Amino acid sequence: MAVQKPFLVALNLTKRCNLACEHCYLDAGMREGGDASELDTMSVKRILGEIAEVNPATMVVLTGGEPLLRPDFIDLCKHAAGLGLMVVVGTNGALLTERNVQRLLDAGVSGAGISVDSLSPALHDSFRGLTGAWKHTMQGIDQCRKLGLSFQVHTSVHQANVNEVDEIMRWAHAAGALVSNFFFLVCTGRGERMTDITPDQYEHVLNQLVDAQERFPGMMVRARCAPHFKRLAYQHDAKSPITKAQGYEGGGCMAGTRYCRVTPDGQVTACPYIESSAGSLHEQSFGDLWVAEETFRQLRAPKLSGKCGECEFQILCGGCRARPFAMHGDLMGEDTLCSYAPQGGEVIQPLTFAAQAVSWEPAANERLQKLPFFLRAMIRGRVEQAARERQGGIVTLALMDELRRARFGDHAPAFSPKSKSNVKPWPPKQP
Repeated sequence: MAVQKPFLVALNLTKRCNLACEHCYLDAGMREGGDASELDTMSVKRILGEIAEVNPATMVVLTGGEPLLRPDFIDLCKHAAGLGLMVVVGTNGALLTERNVQRLLDAGVSGAGISVDSLSPALHDSFRGLTGAWKHTMQGIDQCRKLGLSFQVHTSVHQANVNEVDEIMRWAHAAGALVSNFFFLVCTGRGERMTDITPDQYEHVLNQLVDAQERFPGMMVRARCAPHFKRLAYQHDAKSPITKAQGYEGGGCMAGTRYCRVTPDGQVTACPYIESSAGSLHEQSFGDLWVAEETFRQLRAPKLSGKCGECEFQILCGGCRARPFAMHGDLMGEDTLCSYAPQGGEVIQPLTFAAQAVSWEPAANERLQKLPFFLRAMIRGRVEQAARERQGGIVTLALMDELRRARFGDHAPAFSPKSKSNVKPWPPKQP
C-alpha cells in the first residue's frame, strides 16, 4: 500500500507560554526561557526542509506553548514560507499586536489559529489561567482583521462551555473567521485533571456542527479529534462533502495517516494526544519516520477492536485512536465517547465521482494548487462535477469564481491570498 503524503504537520516549537491553560496537552506554562532540550533554530529549519521534501504542499502549524515567545519565530515562519509550505500560526492570540501581525504577514504566514474558549471573559480567563487573557485575544483578532491576516477560531469543548457552541459559531462568523474549529478533549497532559463531556453531549454537539454547514457563508465549521463527525454527516446525507466519500480529507482521525506532530525536543508523535514517541528527528529524517515508523503503519492499516472493529463506519470514522490509548494504552481500542451502536451492516466504502474525463484550463489548475492541500480533493470533486453537468467537462476560472460566490458570497475561501480592501470594520461585541 502506497504511503500517503502528510498534508498537515504541527510543530510544537516551545513550552514557553504566557498563559497556563487547564487543558494543555503539552503542560506548557509561564516561563521566559525555553527548555534546554528545545530545538534550536537550525534544527527547526532542517526539519522544515525535510517536511517540504516529503510534501512541499504541507500545511505546517507552528505552535507551542505560545510560539511568539520564541525570539527566532518570525525567522522560522519566513524560512517555512520560503520552502513553499503553507504556514499557519497556532496561538492564544494575546500577543497578536499590530506589530506582530504585520511581521507575520511580511514573513509569508497564511493564517492564524486563535484559541477562544468562551464568549464570557471570566470563563475564558479562568480556563486560560490569566485575568485579561480574553481582552488581549479579542484585540489580537481585531488586528488580524485590520491588517488582513486570515484567522481561524479554535475552541476546546468541555463541560464549562458545551452549551456555548452555537453562540461561538455565530460570533466567529460575525468576527470574520474563515474557519471555526471545535476540538474535543483527550485527557492528556494537564488535561488529565479535566472532566470530559458525556457521550450524549458529544453526539449533540457534533450534530450541531453538521447542521451548521450551510448556515455561515464564508466560514467552514469543523470538528477536530472527533471522527464521528463523518459518521453523522453521512447519516444526514450520504453524499455530504464532509465525508471521505466525497473527498474531504480534514475530518476523521488523521493521526499518522495524513498528520503528525513534532515536539519541542524533536520527537515525532502521531498526534499531540498520542504521547508515545514514534522516533527522534535528531536520529532520523522526517521522511524516514513518516514512511516506516511502526505506529504510523498500524494507524494506516488499523485492526480495530471492540465496537469500533464491528462498526460499518470504521472506514469513514474509525474512532479517535488517542482516546483509548490515553485510557488503556490500546491504540486500536474502542472509542468510549461514541454512543453509536453498530448495526451489523456492510462496511461503508468511499464513493467515487463519475469517471467522465474533465479538463482544466491552466489558470484554473494554478488556482487549485494554491488552495490548502487538505481541501483540494473536496474542491476538485465539486468543481469537476459542475463542469461535467454544465459546460462540457472543462474547468475554467469563471466556473470556479461562480462556485466560490455561491458557497462563500463575497468572502474569500480559507487562506487565499489576503486583500486588505476586503476587510470590513468590526467592533468586537462585548458579551
